Amino acid sequence: MSKNSDLPKRAVVGLALIGLALAALWAGGWGFWLVITVMAVLMIGEWTLLAGDTAKRRFSQYVLMVPLAILSPGAAGPGFLALGLVFGAFFFVAIVTRSGKLGLGQIYVGLPVLALLLLRDHPQGFAATLWTMAIVWVCDSGAYFAGRAIGGPKLAPGISPNKTWAGFIGGLVASVGFTAAFVALAPGVAIGWWMVLVSPIVAVASQVGDLYESHLKRVAGVKDSGTLLPGHGGILDRLDGLVFAAPVAALFFAVHHQVALGGFWW
Repeated sequence: MSKNSDLPKRAVVGLALIGLALAALWAGGWGFWLVITVMAVLMIGEWTLLAGDTAKRRFSQYVLMVPLAILSPGAAGPGFLALGLVFGAFFFVAIVTRSGKLGLGQIYVGLPVLALLLLRDHPQGFAATLWTMAIVWVCDSGAYFAGRAIGGPKLAPGISPNKTWAGFIGGLVASVGFTAAFVALAPGVAIGWWMVLVSPIVAVASQVGDLYESHLKRVAGVKDSGTLLPGHGGILDRLDGLVFAAPVAALFFAVHHQVALGGFWW
């Protein structure tokens, strides 16, 4: 069976995921937290496969539920307490299981969840979170089409043989172009032109996240992180770029917000 035969299935699943993400983002509050929490529990389950210890799947999921519960709108929400619990979960899992790699999953999943909830909690949270998710989608698409059209030297042949430097640069260009259009065409939604300057940094983080998960799968000897999404693999396979991009974006928006409160606008 050719790869093209999977395209309709991939398209339907991809559109459904985007629709779910946008609906959750629009809802905010409990709705956004609930969708993010379900995704996180599934992701930490897939992490145990990459860590080579699926027997600890339930244990890892139960431990992650502690910081996830604190992140809910009915508890402390996104903040330093939740951040401390994420790192506490890492140490707890690593010590109990005697596996630092298994424990690392608590940070790998917990930190981007915290970042996304921080972004949504921003005064312009809908725009900030939408832009962050869109950068990952746009960068991935730009890298794919530029890599296919131009080809050339491989980016990291030992990790992901299909990725090229042309694709890497194409993803950055697409991200900058999208952000410039976003700010220019939706001035009432976008936060400021400074987003154009940081967009390539967030895009680089997204591509690093993609490469890192490819490395994890290569080490684990698996093709996908899971089989939950027909034609796509697992949740981690679809969100690997966002795992790295979300914390970077959240940091930029947090700094910008603090500068704005001080009376200085970028």
